[in-house]
Amino acid sequence: MKLESPAIIGVGRTNFGEHYERDPESLIDEAGLQALDSAGITRKDLDACYLSDYFLQVTNKIGLEEGFFSELLELHVPMEKTRSFSSALLNACHAVQSGKYDTVLVGGMEKMTDRWDKIRDDLMLLEDPWSYYAGCTPEANHELLLKGYIKKYGISGEQLQKFYMALAKISVKNHQNATNNPLAQYTSPITVDTVLKARTRACKALGLFDFAPISDGASALILASPEAAKRFSDVPVHVLGSSSATDYITFPSREDRTGFISSTLAMHTALKQAKVDIKDIQIAELYDQSTLLEMISLEDLGFSRRGKAWLDIYRSCEDSCNFYEIDGSKLFVNCDGGLKADGNPLGATGGAQIFEVVKQLRGEAKSRQVEVDGESPRLGCVSELEGFGTKAYVHIFGRN
Repeated sequence: MKLESPAIIGVGRTNFGEHYERDPESLIDEAGLQALDSAGITRKDLDACYLSDYFLQVTNKIGLEEGFFSELLELHVPMEKTRSFSSALLNACHAVQSGKYDTVLVGGMEKMTDRWDKIRDDLMLLEDPWSYYAGCTPEANHELLLKGYIKKYGISGEQLQKFYMALAKISVKNHQNATNNPLAQYTSPITVDTVLKARTRACKALGLFDFAPISDGASALILASPEAAKRFSDVPVHVLGSSSATDYITFPSREDRTGFISSTLAMHTALKQAKVDIKDIQIAELYDQSTLLEMISLEDLGFSRRGKAWLDIYRSCEDSCNFYEIDGSKLFVNCDGGLKADGNPLGATGGAQIFEVVKQLRGEAKSRQVEVDGESPRLGCVSELEGFGTKAYVHIFGRN
């Protein structure tokens, strides 16, 4: 039986950054109201809510988020809580496709900067408990992945210099993209020299400007059945494919330590559901928790050949272009600045990625709007990770 694709009819988000003076209620209230307004509905039209956050119990002593949200909306509809926004969306899609609900609010929020010293340990446990007990930092697995990749593909000499330069250009590109995003955490451009100097100061292959920041913020969307979408919206964006996959939590125990099989499997299933070819995807929001992960994602998802993504990036960025040219096709990546510059409030991050793709497909991205053959993109995808590739989500979106 073929299931019809649910549609996103409204999106909203806050700016990302440090919001010490604001509580989670005001953040999700802002994002949720924007989503409701853009969908042209009110809270009383909602059949259910799916929420996401990682650390509100720790950072803000909110122990039952569903009750917190019920009180905020003054609703008694079913509500469920997950970790990542992509997980919340995946569950919402299943519920809408089953015919159980017509209109659902999906929302995510996080307040990380208030208690960064406390949750840093928790971030390490999300990635790999054994690394935590060994005294590793949250960034340690990125370095292990980097070294394994270089060794496997025999990158050395002049090629190695270009490889590190390609990673630096990812950071520069994403910060440049964020200059056109008023909601981003960092809206100032940086240079390759800035990235390289930070690596030198850290005495490591990856430095300060290779990693996404810690952030506060919220995001939301309204998901509707095809019938409800026709009633409420003239520009619905359909969720054509939505999938997830998993891998071992312990990174050194995995069969392949130069990529994430979870991302590859999730993408394969999402493409099959969407019935599209990967070459048809024109815009992507990739989970660049580090510059390395943006590069790795290009290979894991199938945009670049294994061991060649860094070359695609290096060649594409030689002229400071804002897209990657891969096998003759243009792929616009992280047009909002990605996690690197837009920000990374974990529970809300996936919502911001989806917000960007929806705006781009609708042609509503303003100064950062991209065009393919004179029109806004028609197909886009979002990838989000939980942990260090332990769980991957891929969503494919299309307009009309």
